[in-house]
Amino acid sequence: MRGLNLDQLITFATVVEHGGFTEAAGRLGLTQPAVSMQIRNLEERFGVRLVERVGKRALPTAAGRDLLPFIRRLREEMEAATVAMGRHRAGQVGRVRIGTGATACIYRLPPILTALRSAHPGLEIIVVTGNTPDILDAVEGGSLDLALVTLPAGRPGLSIEAVCAEELVCVGPRGGPNSDPCGDPCGGAQDPAAGVAPAALADQTLILYERGGTMRAVIDGWFMAGGIQPRPAMELGNVEAIKNLVAAGLGRSILPSVTVGSPQDCDRFAVQPLMPPLIRKLGLVLRRDKVLDAGVRAMVKSITDMR
Repeated sequence: MRGLNLDQLITFATVVEHGGFTEAAGRLGLTQPAVSMQIRNLEERFGVRLVERVGKRALPTAAGRDLLPFIRRLREEMEAATVAMGRHRAGQVGRVRIGTGATACIYRLPPILTALRSAHPGLEIIVVTGNTPDILDAVEGGSLDLALVTLPAGRPGLSIEAVCAEELVCVGPRGGPNSDPCGDPCGGAQDPAAGVAPAALADQTLILYERGGTMRAVIDGWFMAGGIQPRPAMELGNVEAIKNLVAAGLGRSILPSVTVGSPQDCDRFAVQPLMPPLIRKLGLVLRRDKVLDAGVRAMVKSITDMR
């Protein structure tokens, strides 16, 4: 196929369809000499005559007639390719690979993905969860298109933009034999609206996110700023597992407020703000040189609209 020119093939078919070089030139928006040159180059490429003149008409030779079915199939494939690329351009099909943490996957992505799937039903969406460093590696290496991660995060080749903030709160069990009889779930003041300081949790049984993730680093930083070295009894990577253990009265935790905001959670947990307040930020991550197709652009817009 090296050196085979698709335009020359289309020009040849047009000459045959309209029975002449001048007519084909008008159809193609070319000059008659340009059409003649393309046919001559194509004949040289194959080493055979493709067109012969019969009176004033240009007709295909035997070789030319054998070539026409191939050109017809090429045209059909070109039209199919154009339609397929048009669907990609419109964001109707394609694939988006996004990485995020388990908490954001459970509590932030579902409404985003639901709206995106409704607007782009042909779009394939792949979600990968993991710790921020691993997710950043995947975006940097190209196996993920974008990511939604806990900040701070940074890599020279990545563009990282804060898109939303979440308050972290102290979460303890509500009611039951293992809850605080004074109604103080996190060892602070009895007023549930009062902020809980790091020192108030120093002697509590803590159930925290596992080490190695940015969320745990943010929580550890809050404790250490208050002069406390946290020593959790349990460390887990799954927020729902942490919630179930807390609800069972096995300890207290620090979690994003969005994870304990449902009516069912109000019956299971006593929630207090932290003092000083602790905020985690979520950031949108893309490679700086990433070419954004329509599907990725739609996902980016959906995420940035969380602001």
